[in-house]
Amino acid sequence: MNVVSELILVRHGQSLANVAFPAADARGLLEAEVSGRDAEVPLTELGEAQAAAVGGWLASLPAEQVPQVVITSPYLRARETWRIAAETSGLALPAPKTDDRLVDRLLGDLEMMTRATIAQRFPAEAGRRAEAGEYRYAPPNGESFADVAARLASFLADLNVEHAGERVVVVAHDAVVLMMRATIEGLTWDEVVAMERAAGTVRNASISQFLARDGRLELVRYNDVDHLPSV
Repeated sequence: MNVVSELILVRHGQSLANVAFPAADARGLLEAEVSGRDAEVPLTELGEAQAAAVGGWLASLPAEQVPQVVITSPYLRARETWRIAAETSGLALPAPKTDDRLVDRLLGDLEMMTRATIAQRFPAEAGRRAEAGEYRYAPPNGESFADVAARLASFLADLNVEHAGERVVVVAHDAVVLMMRATIEGLTWDEVVAMERAAGTVRNASISQFLARDGRLELVRYNDVDHLPSV
């Protein structure tokens, strides 16, 4: 089976939404201090510093380990994370491509809403979520984790055909990193939950690495932030 020789998954640096929504939810607010489309949410200053730290990590790689292919989510926070990382590295890196299958989990009608707003405007969603289960629950006009896994399976199949034997970096989102690992390793949802409980949620600017061994990708490290100056 042809596979890429290496797959590095990088979550984007801290975004404004990563700060604004937890703060709003903690206070039970109907509005968070961020507006616009999810796809256009920018990085914070810390997020930019985290992206630069990823660039420092890239600069430390031996020449034979420098990425040959870069693919990012089309969302601004992912594209900016790579732009800053690439510029900081000082390396002659390949031009990035984007792939729509790497977008964050689509929340549909609930996009950019606080928990309080969802409870007020969509009171039936809590029951629907409980009935469907976390893996199968899809917000109105949005995606379930099962849907995310399906599009990532398609992405991986194409990636392994088009870039077999190459070193690839993907810059995307926590749901993408989580479900990419689940897809590669064939994890059940219960195993995903147990893994996340053990390893923690996917952290901003974290690095996860897979290497090809005997025709399949094997995990080398996951959710690693040792390259960041502070966590």
